[in-house]
Amino acid sequence: MSSLSADHQACADLLRRDDPDRYYACLFAPEDKRGALFALYAFSLELARIREIVSEPMLGEIRMQWWRDALAGEARGEVNANPVAAGLLDAVKTYNLPVQALTDLIEGRSFDLYDDPMPTRSDLEGYCGETCSSLIRMASLVLADGRDPGGAEACGHAGVAFALTGLLRALPWHVARGQLYLPADVLAQHGVTREQILSGQVTPGVMAVLSDMRALAQHHFERAMLGAADMDESARAALMPLAVVPLYLKRMDAGGYEPFRTLITAPLWRRLLAMWSFSRKL
Repeated sequence: MSSLSADHQACADLLRRDDPDRYYACLFAPEDKRGALFALYAFSLELARIREIVSEPMLGEIRMQWWRDALAGEARGEVNANPVAAGLLDAVKTYNLPVQALTDLIEGRSFDLYDDPMPTRSDLEGYCGETCSSLIRMASLVLADGRDPGGAEACGHAGVAFALTGLLRALPWHVARGQLYLPADVLAQHGVTREQILSGQVTPGVMAVLSDMRALAQHHFERAMLGAADMDESARAALMPLAVVPLYLKRMDAGGYEPFRTLITAPLWRRLLAMWSFSRKL
């Protein structure tokens, strides 16, 4: 029988269906910590898919404001009726998680509601930090029972590597809805226009941009692994989402990669093997 509460089980079920990489990564954490980790990542998933379920940005802003109010204890309606919100608030209380970091994550996700350009590489890294690095950092706090386990820099790099890889994997999907996360300064460096990307033109310049982005993700992955030694061993499972990053980057580097048509993935057994191997290195 599962030791998870009903709310945490609902979060786990949501992740297993819609974000399986993070779901399985959580299983490498101690059993008594998994519920809080499921809640953190389910909260992120709920924010990430708001754009998909609203017809205009203002409706998305309203949904995001509800989450802000929930974290501040001011939400209208019964917050506890929402299992993700209930699970998240329980994790915040149990492990003394920083509410401001969660609020900043909501602010970062507001970018997703619009089709604004990503100005620079630094802006992209900042977006990844707010939306993903903060989650990994909070996961490390959960694993350390609310105390600081060190490794903040490793968590920062890990989140950027994971988020960048995810954005590259989802390029066909984002382009189809007119959204672009590739930074304008990198596009300009290779003589690529936003219109070329959104129209799905595969040119040497476009491939060079994507190669640069993969190299950036790899750089952050390597920095995260170097920094893992500064984190208490008990909290290093927070880095488990990183396990699939080399697998996906390698598949994007392979011949025959079609960036606007191929949604990069891998068989579940291959991802689980990568996670098991990765866990042995932490």
